[in-house]
Amino acid sequence: MAFAAQFAGVYLNFSPEDDVSRSRKLAAFLPDASDPRMGWDGLGKLAAVAIQPYDIETTDAQNAVVSVAFQSGPRRLMLSVPIYYAGDEGGKRFVVSGRPAILPAPAPAELPQVAPPETDDAAAAELKPQLEGFFKDYASGDAAGLQRYVAAGKSLPSFGGAFTFAELKKVVVPVGGATREIQAVVVWVVPNGEAQATPNATDPATVGARLEQAYRLTVEKQGDKWFVADIRGAGRVVD
Repeated sequence: MAFAAQFAGVYLNFSPEDDVSRSRKLAAFLPDASDPRMGWDGLGKLAAVAIQPYDIETTDAQNAVVSVAFQSGPRRLMLSVPIYYAGDEGGKRFVVSGRPAILPAPAPAELPQVAPPETDDAAAAELKPQLEGFFKDYASGDAAGLQRYVAAGKSLPSFGGAFTFAELKKVVVPVGGATREIQAVVVWVVPNGEAQATPNATDPATVGARLEQAYRLTVEKQGDKWFVADIRGAGRVVD
């Protein structure tokens, strides 16, 4: 699949200025005496990015069709690449065995509705100031400050100043006991190049981008306060 993706990176990017260079690169993937342009007439342009192996359909022990996903302009598309495999004492060897085919990519899956969980608003109110402090130090890398919000016996890494905390936009706390799995939507400020990003800056030259992220946290109540025991990506956030 990696061979097909490498081939696609060359095949799907062409312009008259790169004709000779493209043909030389394609030769590494093609049988001897193949059309060096692989069916392109030498005119026009095509550009592809985000090229990734997607699927493979084997027809026998030595032949397969590999599907590669890619982005061209605003469109997501697929490239179907026929591949021949020969394994011998010289190692695994592959070659493109026929003409590729560009196809539409599958449409996005239909996302079913899910029922929101029963929430504990009182616990959410208790957690919010704790989480705001946690995420501020989680972003800045203040290890001593961060540890004030981390459960006893636990240690969590931080961003070390890569982002700035801007806002805790949402907290979803299900009902439960002293240990709970909660969701939090956080807004980070992403630094703008070498400029110091600050959430309230008004100069476009210094303002960093605001980026919403969703997290799933394990929190534990110790005494009268909540502490974070773990943090990871939230998956699907229930609205």
